[in-house]
Amino acid sequence: MPLELRDAEVAFGGGLLGRRRNLALAGVSLALDPGPAETLAIVGESGSGKTTLTRLLLGLLRPTSGRVLWRGRDLHALRGQDLAEYRRGVQAIFQDPFGAFNPVYRVDRMLILPARRFGLAANEEEARALAEQALGAVGLRAAETLGRYPHQLSGGQRQRLMVARAMMLRPRVIVADEPVSMVDASLRATILGALHLLRQGGGVSLVYVTHDLTTAWQLADRVMVMRHGRVVEQGDVEQVIGRPAHPYTRALLDAVPPAMPDPDWLDREDAA
Repeated sequence: MPLELRDAEVAFGGGLLGRRRNLALAGVSLALDPGPAETLAIVGESGSGKTTLTRLLLGLLRPTSGRVLWRGRDLHALRGQDLAEYRRGVQAIFQDPFGAFNPVYRVDRMLILPARRFGLAANEEEARALAEQALGAVGLRAAETLGRYPHQLSGGQRQRLMVARAMMLRPRVIVADEPVSMVDASLRATILGALHLLRQGGGVSLVYVTHDLTTAWQLADRVMVMRHGRVVEQGDVEQVIGRPAHPYTRALLDAVPPAMPDPDWLDREDAA
């Protein structure tokens, strides 16, 4: 398995002197398919443990108990070249595009520097060509993006820039935390389509963290439903979303607005 959690638990202290234990994640296990690349959707409402899980997968947080494995080895024991391989092999797309950039540097740096350091480009010119290709894949024009500082770009542009950076490094796994939450509906298909093509053509598996069951249905092969730090249901997307077994999953589906809302609602409101 390229990336795996085994019975992972994350607990934080709380209360007087930290004596109370708050479980953010309780006994969660997952493994990405070692064969063809796949998309695993992690769904649940705010506070369900989705972000804690992504921080574990990205090595930003150690589990209180359990293990995080990269190619069968404990992630937090990796050193040297093995750690560098993991850092390139697992890329992140964060939900907050405002806090993901260093405001001191132009955005070129976040694309060109990794391409050079991971050996994807022999020189600045090759790195810039890779950057322009990645930007085009997410609907950004290099002439309107490169050379600017982060504050000169909109939130949607910054979000797509993060996607472009993750794609450009040709990872094995992308962990995407609400990757389309800050972009217009017209651009969501562009970004999700680019990620889908990476899976099909590039062999990149995707951990897609979302509260949006509609895009999970369209994009994922498997779905894991979380509530209060626990997995309440998981399985094939057709099974979990098409025939949900857990009441919480059914409640999430019932909260999705209908595709064809009643066209007469405005008339009735005016009449009232």
